[in-house]
Amino acid sequence: MLKSMTGFGRAEQTVGGKTFLVDIKSLNGKQFELQLKLPGFLKPFEFQIRKLISEKLGRGTLDCTISLKQTGNAKPVTINTDLAKAYYQALAELSSELNIDPSNILSTLVKLPEVITPTSDTLSDEEWQEFEKVIQSAIDDLNLHRLDEGKSLEQDLLLRIDNILRQQIEVIRLEPLRQQKIKEGLRKMLEESVGKENYDENRLEQEIIYYIEKIDISEEQVRLKNHCDYFKSVLQEGDDSKGKKLSFILQEIGREINTTGSKAYDSTIQKVVVLMKDELEKAKEQILNVL
Repeated sequence: MLKSMTGFGRAEQTVGGKTFLVDIKSLNGKQFELQLKLPGFLKPFEFQIRKLISEKLGRGTLDCTISLKQTGNAKPVTINTDLAKAYYQALAELSSELNIDPSNILSTLVKLPEVITPTSDTLSDEEWQEFEKVIQSAIDDLNLHRLDEGKSLEQDLLLRIDNILRQQIEVIRLEPLRQQKIKEGLRKMLEESVGKENYDENRLEQEIIYYIEKIDISEEQVRLKNHCDYFKSVLQEGDDSKGKKLSFILQEIGREINTTGSKAYDSTIQKVVVLMKDELEKAKEQILNVL
C-alpha cells in the first residue's frame, strides 16, 4: 500500500481548561521540512512537537498550526504592555503618514500576536501528555488522507508500468523482423556498392552475425521486465516510506528503455520506445508525491 505525501489532518480537544485546535497540512518534498506556528506558552515544547511530527510523518513539506480557544471557564489573561506600546507607536506613525483616523488602534492592538496571553505560561506534565494526544489525533487524520491519496497513486503507477510492459511485448514481436530487415539492408547496400559476385557470402554472413550481436536488445528486454516486476512487488510491500526506492527502480527502467532505443536502428521499434518513455515520465511525475 502506498502513502502519499499530500494530505490534511485536524484535531480539536480541551486540555486543562484550554481548547486546542491542531491543523497539519502536508505537501511533497525531498526531505522533512516543517513550518510550525504555535502560541507563545507552547514554545518550551516546540522541540518535542517537532520530534513527534517528524517521527510520525516522515518526509514532506508540512505546515502545522496550533491555535488556542478559551473555554467557558475563562482564565485571567495578561497584557504585554511593552509589546503593545511598541505596536502602538508603529501604528500611530503609520496612521499619521496615511492620514487615517487613529481612534480604532486599540481594537487592532489587542488582536496582534502575543499582546494578550493566558496567565498560565506553560502546560503541566499531565497537560502536556494530554496535549500530545491531540497532536497524535491530527497526525492520524492526516495519515488517513495520505492513504486515500496513496490508493489513487498506486493505481496510476500500476497502469503506467503495465503500459510499458505491453509496449515491450510489441518490441519483442518486432525484434525478429528488425534483424531480418538489417540483414537484407546490409546485403542490398553491399550489392549496390561492389556487386553480388565481388564479395564472399560466408564472410558477409559472419560479419552480419557479429553486427547483429552488437545491436542485440534481448538482454535489455530481460532486465526491463525484471525491473518492472520488481517495481510492482515493491508497491505491495508494507513499508510506509518507499517513494525513493521506487524512484530508483524507475531510473533503472528508464536506462533499459533508452538503451533499447539507441540500439534498435528500427523506426517502428523506436516509435514504441517513445510510447514507453511517455509512460515512464508520467510515472516519474507521480512518484514525486509518494512518501
